[in-house]
Amino acid sequence: MKVAVFRPDDERLAGAVELLSDLGVEPVADPMLAVEPTGATPESAEWVVLTSKTGVELAAGEGWSPGDARLAVIGSATAEAAREAGWTVDLVPAEYSSTGLVHEFEDRVGDASGVTVEVARSDHGSPVLLDGLRAAGATVHETVLYRLVRPENAGKSVELAAEGELAAACFTSSLTVEHFLEAADERGVREAALAGLNDATVGCIGHPTRETAEDLGVEVDVVPAQAEFAALAEAVVAEL
Repeated sequence: MKVAVFRPDDERLAGAVELLSDLGVEPVADPMLAVEPTGATPESAEWVVLTSKTGVELAAGEGWSPGDARLAVIGSATAEAAREAGWTVDLVPAEYSSTGLVHEFEDRVGDASGVTVEVARSDHGSPVLLDGLRAAGATVHETVLYRLVRPENAGKSVELAAEGELAAACFTSSLTVEHFLEAADERGVREAALAGLNDATVGCIGHPTRETAEDLGVEVDVVPAQAEFAALAEAVVAEL
């Protein structure tokens, strides 16, 4: 059973391939994201929010550290990377999402009027985080640490889907869904690829990704309770 995975071509993709192999399926590694660093670093604020392991590594690589700021991160992998960089992590929401972080920030801070928050992330970050923090009363600034682009050679999973040979797909962000369908458009097989996906088992890492997929005509079968790749892979294989 061929299962497509779209993670960036680094240790995340290698780990995903290994996990899927261990779960007894045939991984189809088809990176739909590549990272282009901007060289920027987070600006000073009372709270700094980092939303990904990539963001932590890029900021640390530029010599940045939180200093006296409190640090909030989304996801256990992001938190682990931050601690490996020698930073203290003050907040990791139980729900690994922008909404989860906003809710726990409100619980932690209470009245956020006048509190400054720096959000450092990719150029495709959800507006939910910025809007939620501002609605809580915080003064929010965003810094783009990196851009996410589609690799030129992406798309072999598209061809498998169009041919009905894909058993499942593991989408890890809204952008992976969009890039998959862009690759299908370029190959002139969008309808066939969509049909192939909808005959397969489709897993999305969280509800925002699910919403994007469904808006684009993809039928989603699995959303794990925990927004982490291991949980997604295990849920997809269990569904298969």
